[in-house]
Amino acid sequence: MRIDIVTCLPQLLESFFAASILKRAQDKGLVEVHLHDLRNYTTYKHKQVDDYAFGGGAGMVLMIEPIVRCLRALQAERTYDELIYLTPDGEKLSQRAVNTLSLKQNLLLLCGHYKGVDERVREHFITREISIGDYVLSGGELAAAVVADAVIRLVPGVLSDETSALTDSFQDDLLAPPVYTRPADYEGMKVPDVLLSGHEANINKWRYDQALERTRQRRPDLLGE
Repeated sequence: MRIDIVTCLPQLLESFFAASILKRAQDKGLVEVHLHDLRNYTTYKHKQVDDYAFGGGAGMVLMIEPIVRCLRALQAERTYDELIYLTPDGEKLSQRAVNTLSLKQNLLLLCGHYKGVDERVREHFITREISIGDYVLSGGELAAAVVADAVIRLVPGVLSDETSALTDSFQDDLLAPPVYTRPADYEGMKVPDVLLSGHEANINKWRYDQALERTRQRRPDLLGE
């Protein structure tokens, strides 16, 4: 899988992809992540990539020209399965969407900034718009990092235990059940006996019941309640 991220602030993302699981995924050759500085595609002398909005109003808008120059340069090298714009008014990111994206080969993520991008970019170039929540960030870089992380961890071989991702919250429309580790008894706080029993069927039933109850208590909307 290859993920290209277009941003006017690549330095915000460099360290994110240089550690832990995401770094190991790249070192193994399972994933390629490339950051593209939008300022390298502007024709303005001082690397300007934003301008005032037509019609007035507060805030700056990322201009269409550098964005399109960047997108076309990247598209000349490969075909992208999705050109994704990170924006608060996009579809809400879900595990189901992440699962779908993890099956793609080439993804391009465009990070908005300031008041967003020229609407013509969205109308003519973007194939999908994604929001990570009902709030506004300073730019799309953090949202791009969230999407990339969620997708990359599902690529086969990235996690040392590939079944781990299958038991995450939301994979089966349930929240994950409680988890415990050693010691089994810490200052009188004990791990449930069933988890120490070695009886796989009973453990799986306990986990399912706990996941169902936790979902019912915390996210009843997932159950349609």
